[in-house]
Parts: sequence; C-alpha cells; structure tokens
Amino acid sequence: LDNLNGSSRVDGMFFLLSQIEPENRYSILMDVRFLNKMHDTTTTLPTPSFMDNETRCGEPILSYGHVEKVLIGGVLTLLTFLTVCGNLLVVISVCFVKKLKQPSNYLIVSLAVADLSVAVVVMPFVSITDLIGGQWIFGRVFCNVFIAMDVMCCTASIMTLCVISIDRYLGITKPLTYPVRQSGKCMAKIVLFVWLLSASITLPPLFGWAQNVNDDNVCLISQDLGYTIYSTAVAFYIPMSVMLIMYYRIYRVAKVSAAKHTIAGFPKAEDEESMNCVTAVLKLQREVEVCVSFSRLLKNDRKNISIFKREQKAAATLGIVVGAFTVCWLPFFLLSTARPFICGVQCSCVPLWVERTLLWLGYANSLINPFIYAFFNRDLRTTYHNLIRCRYRNINRKLSAASMHEALKLAERPGLSLQLTSLNVL
Repeated sequence: LDNLNGSSRVDGMFFLLSQIEPENRYSILMDVRFLNKMHDTTTTLPTPSFMDNETRCGEPILSYGHVEKVLIGGVLTLLTFLTVCGNLLVVISVCFVKKLKQPSNYLIVSLAVADLSVAVVVMPFVSITDLIGGQWIFGRVFCNVFIAMDVMCCTASIMTLCVISIDRYLGITKPLTYPVRQSGKCMAKIVLFVWLLSASITLPPLFGWAQNVNDDNVCLISQDLGYTIYSTAVAFYIPMSVMLIMYYRIYRVAKVSAAKHTIAGFPKAEDEESMNCVTAVLKLQREVEVCVSFSRLLKNDRKNISIFKREQKAAATLGIVVGAFTVCWLPFFLLSTARPFICGVQCSCVPLWVERTLLWLGYANSLINPFIYAFFNRDLRTTYHNLIRCRYRNINRKLSAASMHEALKLAERPGLSLQLTSLNVL
C-alpha cells in the first residue's frame, strides 16, 4: 500500500478487506487507524534547530515588580536629566560667553552636542525598553533609525575626545606655531570630519552590508563579524589607542618641564677661616656668575610658571578624561566584539541584564565629560555657577576679574618675593 497513491490505495484496501473474514475486519481497521495516527504524530513533531531565529533571538523578557520599576526608572531618569543639563550648560556657556568663544572650545561644544544627542535621542527609548523588561515595542522601521542614531552619537562623542587629546598635545608641544594655525575654520572642518566619520559607521546596515537583528521583540545592531570588527575598531579601539599615546606624551613633556624649571638655589656659605685670598676671589667670581644666571631665570620665571602650570593641568585633565572614558566604554566594547564570535551572527546569547548594565555604564561617560572639563577650567566653572544661579549679566566682566585676581596671586607668590629679595641683597 505504501507504493500506491490516491484511489489505487483505497481500492487496494477494500480488496484486502474483502479477503478477510467479517469477524476480524473491525479489529484490523482499528489497528490501521492507530498506526496512521502514530505516523501523523511522528511527522508533525517539531525538531529542535539551532538556526531557528525565535529560539535563539527570543531573549527572555525580564519581569520587574512595582518597587523595582520605580527604582530603575528613577535612576535612569536622573541619569538622563543630569546628562541633558550638564551638556546644555556647556553649549550655552561657550556660545553666549565672549571669553569662551575660542577655536579650541569648538571641540568642547561638539563633544557636548554629541553627549546631549545621546541623552535626548537615545537614552529615553533605552529606558522605556528596560522598564518593560527588554522588549522592543517601537517597530522595525524605527529600530534601524534608533541604532543609527545611537551608533553615530556615541561614536562622535568618543572620536571628539580623541581629537581633543591631539589638540591639547599640539598646544603643549608647539605653543608658538599651533595657536596661529588653530583658526575657527580649521576647527569647524575637524568637527565636520568627526561627524561624517561617525555617520559612516551607521551606513552599512542601512545599505545592505550587515543587516540589524530586527523583529517584533528584539532590536540589536548587526552581528556580522566583519562589520563588528570594523565598527568597534573605528568607534573605540583606534581612538582609545590615540588617546593613550597622547596622554603618555603630554605626561613626558610635563615631567621634563618640571625638571627644567626647577631652580637649585644659591651655593652654601663656607667657613671664612678656611679660605685664603685666592680662593676667596675665585669664590666671589663663581657667585657673581651664579647670580647673573639666576637673574636671567627670575626674569622669565613668571612665563615659565605659566607654561608649567598649563602643562600640568593638561596632563591632569587628559589623564582623568582618558581614565573615565576607558572605565565607562571598555567593558561594553569588549562584550560587543566577543559577542558574535561566541553567540553567532544571528543574535545575542548574553544575559540581558549584563548587556544593559554595560551599555548604561558607557552612556554614563556622556554625563561625566562636562563636569570633568568644568572641574579643571576656571572660566567654565565660573560660568556654570552664574548660569545655575540665574546671574546672566556681566558674566564676561566677572571672568576678567577672576583672571586678574589669579594674575595678582601669581605675582605675589612668597617664593618669588623671597628670591627677588635675596638677589637684591647680593
């Protein structure tokens, strides 16, 4: 019967039944029905497949209680709000305060705009997705737009930090020639290049090279191996390497400068009884030469102190910026690089809470950046203080007064006065 099809199989069954005795026909029919039922059940059982998208990409939806939702929502909302306020203060300060409108601060504004974009365009949707347990509810079309904005803004922030480190290094090592080349047009071109390069990372998934993982429940950036290596290298590993090299070089320059500007002082007085006339004359001649050399050092002392302070502050600022950047973003990019090699290119097998924790740790870098620069920049700090207290008038006059006060404090240093007194006595 297995070799027969359609009506031939039916005719064959009736022929066989006609050859069987009537009392046995019922039991044989029941046996045939049972075997057919078992055959149908066996053929319709689902077979496990590791290539099934639902099985692999169906990330478990996290279930939170009311208290957990309130705590998580409060923390994420506070992080987003502080990021918006901090970077908005930077943009307002540089754009509306005359003293801060310098070409070097264009990079600070670009960094603030990138971090502000992360807080406004990216963080709210990630917060909502996390509060409902990780399920994407904004549709497939917006998923691609969201991933493109997320990648572009975060990459622009990281690459701007890299360009700032190069700018600080050139400003320290070439203080005479670099400020002349540092025009507004040059900085505008650099900022435009940074944003265009950041946007180039978002284009491949939109034009077919590497498709994002996008269904009704999951919205994940493409896990294609080639695209993952390309995007992580351009967005993180290369900028981080450049920042570390720049910081090391600035640190070396500051260290050499500290040794160069150290003044040994005057020779100690010797016992007059142990000196004869010849040795006394030679001693006096050496002291005169030392005094002449010392007077030249004192003539340029204020300039040397200013350069030294600038180098030390640049090294300290860049060191904290690089440290905060590495702590915030390195865990996330290590996970992003290893994920397609561990989980495959279809989707993610990493626990959702691990991915979200490392992602928000990276977003926290957008909150830290404006406060780091304000901590080391007196003008930004003063402007923040006045803007927060709604004192908009005469901010430029207050900044000039603060600069004058700092100059007077430098001129009245006790060490410098003591050295001048010693020189006059000699």
